[in-house]
Amino acid sequence: MVTNSITAIILTFNEAQHIERCIKSLLNVCDEIFVIDSFSTDSTKEICEKLGAKVYQNPWTNYANQFQWGLDNCPINTKWVMRMDADEYIEADLQVELNHALDKLGDDVQGLYIRRKYFFLGKWIKNGAVYPLNLLRIWQHKHGRIESRWMDEHIVLDGGGKTNQLSGHIVDDNLNNTRWWTDKHNKYADREMIDILDKKYGLFESDESLKNDSSNRQAKIKRFVKEQMYNNLPIFVRPLFYFLYRYFIRLGFLDGKRGFAFHFMQGYWYRSMVDLRVYEAERLLVGVESNQQKIEILKSLTGLKL
Repeated sequence: MVTNSITAIILTFNEAQHIERCIKSLLNVCDEIFVIDSFSTDSTKEICEKLGAKVYQNPWTNYANQFQWGLDNCPINTKWVMRMDADEYIEADLQVELNHALDKLGDDVQGLYIRRKYFFLGKWIKNGAVYPLNLLRIWQHKHGRIESRWMDEHIVLDGGGKTNQLSGHIVDDNLNNTRWWTDKHNKYADREMIDILDKKYGLFESDESLKNDSSNRQAKIKRFVKEQMYNNLPIFVRPLFYFLYRYFIRLGFLDGKRGFAFHFMQGYWYRSMVDLRVYEAERLLVGVESNQQKIEILKSLTGLKL
């Protein structure tokens, strides 16, 4: 195993527009880059291979399963693993920081948190509880895995080690148009509905590993607020409360016109779509007692491979 070096894993499907930007930002900090592709029909695979990344292909079920497949099947020979999305890239200051930080870490440090900047229509969204979001994106290989969830999956550490916070940033800047964005969030709404109903009915084996990860405080607080507080508010009312909280109390209005569009669409429209999906599914589940029958109904409704 190569000490103090990084392997990046990136998931792709038709990411020709983004993947070159992502990989080029990693070339100076990663020894190896593995791309797990869901059989793209554009030039994604060719671009990756041209830049020196190694491409593996695997059928898509959900993000968590695909990423864990990459961890389990890629020949990772470095001490550290990094999680990246194809529409993300790392800024120059983080590149410099990573090239110096790893040599200074003690063996008890198992994970590194990185701040994320989220862009919408080319604008950095700085307010509305969107920034700073600290994400565990680099961890010691064999000491971390991804939660088994349909949405909002996190990397969890199992070694009980320490974590450090880096000062540099990952940038999430998707270049697709808003039609693509709304279609993506429509699909997210199905996946989040599954997680909500799973929590309510116990449809699948529960993954409670995040609760046992003492390092992931921000993620655990957000999960608690979402599952124990937000999801217990009246359906269709809670998205309005959430939008008002983000836009006024957390100063989302300071992000201007594009900020309003983002906070309204992501904070109110999307959350309302999730509620609508839950409402629709619950109507179909009335009187159904078997979990397997419920799963079959949800499979038919969403087309997901549950």
